[in-house]
Amino acid sequence: MSRINMAAVVPEAYQAVLGLEKYLHANLDHTVLELVKLRASMLNGCAFCVDMHSRDALAAGESSRRLFAVAAWREAPFFDERERTALALTDAVTRLGQHGVPDEVWDSAAKVWSEKELADLVVAIATINVWNRIAVTSQAQPPTEE
Repeated sequence: MSRINMAAVVPEAYQAVLGLEKYLHANLDHTVLELVKLRASMLNGCAFCVDMHSRDALAAGESSRRLFAVAAWREAPFFDERERTALALTDAVTRLGQHGVPDEVWDSAAKVWSEKELADLVVAIATINVWNRIAVTSQAQPPTEE
């Protein structure tokens, strides 16, 4: 049972975040978007979002092997350079510590992503972090049925 239904209590705010989702689906590679969402959700301990994004990625044709490997992406050989830099940026932005995003993480991503693509990645990472915080705080639960 969730604590609060944010969509019902603050529908304008909920719709604003959905607007970001709509933008991202139109502007960012779907595979990368799902990997970013899954990784951030794992880092944030959001069961609802891990479940949703792993199921969405599977339905879109992603392999279960790659999805399981997102938890240990640095050691896994299944991701290309663009995916690796997106996952590294996801880690850095999600864990945003005292010193922010390290230059080496940003510079690596900037070598393989355009400025617009990088901006879209940052928006994607920020957006999933918003969703994670809403879901974890409200104690949203994934559906128990398949």
